[in-house]
Formats: sequence, C-alpha cells, structure tokens
Amino acid sequence: MRFTGLKYLQLLACLGLFACGSAERYDVVIVGGGASGTAAGLQAARMGARTLIVEEFDWLGGMLTSAGVSATDGNYRLRGGIWDEFRTELARHYGCDSALMTGWVSNVLFEPSVGDSIFKRLVAREPKLTVWYRSAAETAEREKDVWRLGVRRDGRLRQVEADVLVDATELGDVARMAGVPYDVGMDSSAVTHEDIAPAEANGIVQDLTYVAVLKDYGRDVTIPRPDGYDPSLFACCCVNDLCVAPKEPHRMWSREMMITYGKLPNGKYMINWPIEGNDCYVDMIDMTPEERADAVRRAKSHTLSFVYFLQHELGFNTLGLADDEFPTDDRLPFIPYHRESRRIHGAVRFTLNDITDPYAGTLYRTAVGVGDYPVDQHHTRYSGWDDLPDLYFHPIPSYGFPLGIVIPAGFPGLLVAEKSVSVTNLVNGSTRLQPVVLQIGQATGALAALAAAAGVDPSEVAVRRVQEAVLDAGGYLLPYLDLPAGDPRFKAMQRIGVTGILKGCGANVGWENQTWFDADRTIAESELREGLREVYPSVRSSVRETPVDGALLTAMLAEALGKPAGDIAAQTERAAAGLLSGYDPARPLTRLECALLIDAVADPFHAAEVDIYGNYKRK
Repeated sequence: MRFTGLKYLQLLACLGLFACGSAERYDVVIVGGGASGTAAGLQAARMGARTLIVEEFDWLGGMLTSAGVSATDGNYRLRGGIWDEFRTELARHYGCDSALMTGWVSNVLFEPSVGDSIFKRLVAREPKLTVWYRSAAETAEREKDVWRLGVRRDGRLRQVEADVLVDATELGDVARMAGVPYDVGMDSSAVTHEDIAPAEANGIVQDLTYVAVLKDYGRDVTIPRPDGYDPSLFACCCVNDLCVAPKEPHRMWSREMMITYGKLPNGKYMINWPIEGNDCYVDMIDMTPEERADAVRRAKSHTLSFVYFLQHELGFNTLGLADDEFPTDDRLPFIPYHRESRRIHGAVRFTLNDITDPYAGTLYRTAVGVGDYPVDQHHTRYSGWDDLPDLYFHPIPSYGFPLGIVIPAGFPGLLVAEKSVSVTNLVNGSTRLQPVVLQIGQATGALAALAAAAGVDPSEVAVRRVQEAVLDAGGYLLPYLDLPAGDPRFKAMQRIGVTGILKGCGANVGWENQTWFDADRTIAESELREGLREVYPSVRSSVRETPVDGALLTAMLAEALGKPAGDIAAQTERAAAGLLSGYDPARPLTRLECALLIDAVADPFHAAEVDIYGNYKRK
C-alpha cells in the first residue's frame, strides 16, 4: 500500500512520529487539578483564557476531595469568590447550610464524592476550560516566551504549549522541574525575624495524613489485622483503658467525641484524627517516584492499623471503609493529605510579621485573598516533636495574602499555587487551609489570564488589575467582617482598604481571628490626613482630633488632588446623593461613608498604582 501527501502525514501523526506543529496550544496550562488548580482553571477560563488542567487522577479538588479532607477550616464568615460558590453548592446539594454541620471540627462537612461532582459541574459550565484526567506533566521547558510541556495522557506523550504555566501540584513538582529555588521545613528566626520560629532552620515538615472515610454497615465489618499492627501507637487517641501516658494530656477526648469529630452527612465519618491517630511523619517532597509510592504504602498501612484499632480495641466494629466514596481498589482516597510542600523563593515572601503587624510594611496593599485560621502545625508523629515550637492554634489576626507569593523570582511565564507559594513555614500553618488555597488558586488564575491576554509576563501585570478581577469575582482582598461580599458597598471598602488611606484593626476573640474596618465609627482629621498622605504626599499632616465631616473631607480631597475646592465639593455632593443617606456637609462621617466618598471622588485605587511590594509608583 502506498501513502502520499496528506494520508502520509496523517499516518505519521497517528504513529506519534510527526512532531512539527503537533503541540496543542493554550493560553494557560495548569498542572494539578487540586483545590488551587481547579480554582485557577475556573477563574482563568471565565476571564477568556483558553485553559487546560492536567490532573493525575479522576477527581478535581485535591485535598478537599481526592485526599478526603472534606471538612473545611476557617473563613466561615469570609465567604467570597470560588470558595463561596463551592460552599453555596454544597448547601444546595444537602438542602441548607445547617445540613453541613454534622461534625464538630468544622461548620462545613461533606462527602468527598459530592465535592468532586460539584467541581466537575462548575468546570463543565466553562467552554474555554479543558481537563485532562489520568495525565501527568513529564517535561516542562521555556523556549521563545512559550512553555512546552510533555504530558503523559493515557500512556501517550502529548505535546502542549502555553503562554503561562501554573504549578498547582500537591508538592510543587513543576517548580522543581523548572529549577525554581525553594525551602523545605522550618525557617530560622534569624532569617525570617519571626519570634516563635526556631533559632536554627531544619528540614522537619508537618505530619501528613492518609484519610479514611468510614460508614456504618450495621454489622461487624472488622478488617483483617494489618501486618505490623501496634496498638500502642494509637492507645492515647482518646480516653480509654489502654491509654497510660498521653502525649497531649490537655487534648484528650472521649471515644464518642473522637469519632464524631469528622462526622459527614449521610452517616459517614472522616478519619483525620490528629491526636495519636492516623497522622504519619514522612517527608515525601524530594523523594523519587518509587520512594513516594513506598511512602504512600506505609501511610496507608498506618491508617488501616488505626481503622483496625477503632474497630477491634474501641468497639466501632460496624464502621468500615465506605464502598461508595472513592473509586479505588482499596476504598482509600487517591492521595494523602499533604500539609506542607516546597515553598518557592517568590517575588515576595509572606512572613508571620506581615500578618501580626501588617501596617508596619506595605504588602497588604497587594492583597488578593484572605485567611483567618491560626497557625496550626501537626508534628506529634515526628520522633523529636516535643523539642519543636508549640504551634497548636497559635493566634494571629486575620489577614490578606499578597499577590507576589505566587510569582517565582526570575522564572518568566511561571506561576506557583497550592501550598508551594512563597510563605514562611509558620505562615504555611495558616495558608495551607482549604478556603485560602482556593483563593490562592483564583488569584493565580486571574493573573495568568491577564498576562496571557496582554502578551506579557505575569510579573508585568498591574497589581490593581488582579485585585479588580478578584473583586469582580466576588472575592475579598482584606478580611474585613463589616460587610459581606455581596453588599454593594463592599468593593469600595476593599479598594480603600488596600490603598492604606483607612486601615483595619485585627483582634483575637475567643477562637476567632478577626479584622474590622470599623465601618460605623467616625474618624479624626489627624488619622485621615495621615492615611491620605500615603497616597498623596502633598496633603498636610495635622494633630487635630476633630471628627471628619463632609466639608472637611472635601477640603482634604481638594488638597490631595490639587483641584479647586468648589469643584470637589460639587463632585462630593453628587456622589453623596447616590451613596449616602441623609448627607449633610456638617455631619460627621463614618469611616465607611468616608471610604465611599473617597473612592467615588478621588478613585485612589485606580489612580495610584502599586508595585508587587506594595510601594506606590510615583510619577
């Protein structure tokens, strides 16, 4: 048989021998369909970027689904962006918000399979978003401003090109492939200047967990005794007769409280128990694929031993691995829950001091998402755990994380999300939580889409453009609790917040880490002038504590903008007529009213650009 012309070329393509022009081209390629990868894909596609997600397994959502950690931590009152979409879809599926409150570890618990189905529904609505399941990136090279990837899909190596590449893998594997410098383990306080960091750096990472989801079969379903089973490893997981010397005596719960910790809807139980339970110390970050596979096997064995302990020693013998959750041969999740990853050297590094004292620096001006969970690290399965800093729920204010943490320094066209962002080890103890990681992904997707559309490197995209995209998607920049994201005044408050003209106030209230804009409080002239001076250096300072009213605000804005007071007064009157109730130039204004008028009249958010460090770009 003879082949000529087009038929010959088609044959070569089928045989995988015809390389020229065979690469599939996308604006944005995201490796990893976990929490941040899925959110990044949704956001980039919604902004018009032709986007591909490359996912190793059959599910989307990563730690929320594929790892079985289907109980979210933090951001209960900070519902914005894709995090809010996901939570809303969960409530719709189960009937209402209260139906998600089945266990006591969280206010949002769900079956992992339901989470995966929700993410897949969201993805299916986006015509510009493609997902390749059962796929992995094997090579990644930058050539002539384009990323070229070799992606193994269903046994075949496919060539893919992208303007922007996003590493959303669980352990930052693409960043390592590209040569991005990174840190692993605890940082030295001498380097980060964080008071509670150890004096010397070390390579100790957090315990990981191979989660199990159990359900009640109503009959004895005790599994065979696992090889190497050692009941002493779990004896003090709860109050029981086997416990003699608990590692954490102040954290002992009854067996009933332990099992209902992660109770899910429909009578299932998430087993992710941190107190001498199925946490497991192993550092998989720089292992070979073969070493990782062996580590996963050991982590699974540890979890199965804990399940056997629950069944055999504690009497939960009717609870067994759910047969209707994970489509895996062993009924366990696809992946372990990694609490820690590589942490890249990014354009900026977010430290604990940036959270505890945000206004001592300028990174808050570049915030693109929020978190409110304390610093929480799991280390009790590490052999020297009692010599490490006590980082169990270390209180911090809520915070906005800066854009620069997803931009690796010196690597054009590459962005990094999930838990591999440029934060310190201590900050990772809070930013690793699911709602924050979803927001990290959403901001990364926005940045990637803007860069691809403009044909520029992500580091060249204006910070305010990304922040505007986050706000337009219903997200938070700063964690003010005064207004929900759906309030029509929310965006103005957020915009003025990231200019620094009006600053929030952080607080710890019981278990909650909060920040308030103090929307209903009045503001003194001295304070507002100092805020305006950050954007408009020509504004005079003052020590007067006079509450700011409409007339005084008009005078200050005229001074800031260098325009006639009469013109500004007219603009202020027009803005107030549409934004405020009962406006009177002689009436003291609340901080929120000041924010609304400053935003409408001066628009400092758009008029005064900041760089990736939060410094104003002076003309």
